Amino acid sequence: MTAHSTTDSIMYFQHLDEIWSEYPELVAGALVATGITADAVVEPRIEAFNTLAKARLAAGTESDLPEIQAWRRTFSRMGLKPTRYRCASESLLRRFRKEGALPRIHPLVDLCNAVSLAFAIPVAALDVARVSGHLEVRRAAGDENYLTLSGEPENPEPGEVTFVDAAGHAHARRWTNRQSGHSAVRDTTRTALIIAEGVHSSAAKDVPDLIATLSDALSSTWPTTVRTARLSRSAPRFDFAVPSYGAGDEKQR
Repeated sequence: MTAHSTTDSIMYFQHLDEIWSEYPELVAGALVATGITADAVVEPRIEAFNTLAKARLAAGTESDLPEIQAWRRTFSRMGLKPTRYRCASESLLRRFRKEGALPRIHPLVDLCNAVSLAFAIPVAALDVARVSGHLEVRRAAGDENYLTLSGEPENPEPGEVTFVDAAGHAHARRWTNRQSGHSAVRDTTRTALIIAEGVHSSAAKDVPDLIATLSDALSSTWPTTVRTARLSRSAPRFDFAVPSYGAGDEKQR
């Protein structure tokens, strides 16, 4: 075990037991990567993942994929119309099928999006410097603060599954539907928390495979330290150290 620096802070990510209890089919994986920069070249890897996605879409649409069908059933159980509110991987696959490519945002985001396309599994990437204390997947009280990617403030609906930190920031809407602009990866991001969640029948194999694939891609792209975890009801919590950076990279809360 590697000793943590005295300047490191310890954070954690977990799903509360209420989520595991209601959705026992959930399989979750998490990854923390440090040393991320915005100048990496990821196009060759993106093209390889896009080729896998195209092969999967060759026989039909994203709605035919078992990973997407399972999330649609989950959204229905949450009282959401699945053709109005789609999980993130379905939205990406739908755009990819129609347009043939996804817009480039940031090398890390682009890589995560490409892996999400290839596996048809939602992948969230958050700037750890914008997460306060810890991150929990739980039902919303309704007073949490959510910021859209365009900068508009919202509050999740009471009972909505969301990602909440210690300061009451909601980092997602409707579980895997939308991420928050508050913790979106940006050019100043140095440490990222990446989460993948599957609810389909082969998720127990596919989610760990996705995390391993992404870990390999990150390690090959950046001089990064990567830590991974497989989460379950019996082992729901992922503790990780966050390095302290210089004045130019200070945490923003």
